Amino acid sequence: MTVPPGSTPGPDGAPQPSPTCVRHPDRPTGLRCSRCERPACPECLRDASVGQQCVDCVREGGATARRPVTVAGARLRDKPILVPLLIAANVAAYVFTAVQAGNFGENYHSDLFIEYALVPLTVAGGQWWRLVTSGFLHIGVLHLVMNMLALWVIGRDLELLLGRARFAAVYGLSLLGGSTAVFLLGEGLSPVAGASGAVYGLMGGIAVAALRLKVSLRPVITVIALNIVASVLIPGISLLGHVGGLVLGAASTAALVYAPRERRNLVQAGALVGLLVVLLVVLFVRDTGYGDLTCFGSGWETRCG
Repeated sequence: MTVPPGSTPGPDGAPQPSPTCVRHPDRPTGLRCSRCERPACPECLRDASVGQQCVDCVREGGATARRPVTVAGARLRDKPILVPLLIAANVAAYVFTAVQAGNFGENYHSDLFIEYALVPLTVAGGQWWRLVTSGFLHIGVLHLVMNMLALWVIGRDLELLLGRARFAAVYGLSLLGGSTAVFLLGEGLSPVAGASGAVYGLMGGIAVAALRLKVSLRPVITVIALNIVASVLIPGISLLGHVGGLVLGAASTAALVYAPRERRNLVQAGALVGLLVVLLVVLFVRDTGYGDLTCFGSGWETRCG
């Protein structure tokens, strides 16, 4: 007996149709998916660790598979988003102040710079926004370039390790930590500006992350040490802002990378909120220490008393 094409002989010798691919009913096949065991043609099969799986099972497995995460609990990504946005914001603020002042070297004469730079006594007089806005202002091109270069080099790796939300929290706490240190211990009417506090926080964060991952700390420690020495030796640089940012950046990153896996999100959120509360309490206590303070005047001619 001759068996027609596309058929197999049955137990009694009678021809029976061969199974066809579930996705292509017009294609007879002797192959099956090793997962669902449905017949599939070669075009619809993919190599698996054991046997071959149909494209439907491969797609289902990809949707339900547990995605790998970093030591901080962030999903693996290949491109930072927040770091370029932060750099763009700082550059835009600098260009605006330079154009407003009519001088790219002395942009600190612009009205925006004067109203938003950090001056401890004006903050005590009620201008709290300066604690944050000062972190996006820079004095001259060199100041801007140095901070943005450091932000680009250090920030990219840390953002990918921590994830966007956690990175934003570390950056914000570092910025506020640097501003708080200046507010606590800085000269009352000396204006301070720059992203240095936040950038130093990222330096502290990358050092903690390197320690957690057990990689060499020498390059990181060298960069931090050189920057701290520069902060001491170069006139006009706020060492207080750098140290304050460094401490908060290291502390917040440690809370993220050392949190136990079983309660990671809860511990991380609690630690970050706790650090923020501590900063706010310190700011409030220091503010009450100034007593009833009224600021008057405008620009660098502002006086408080």
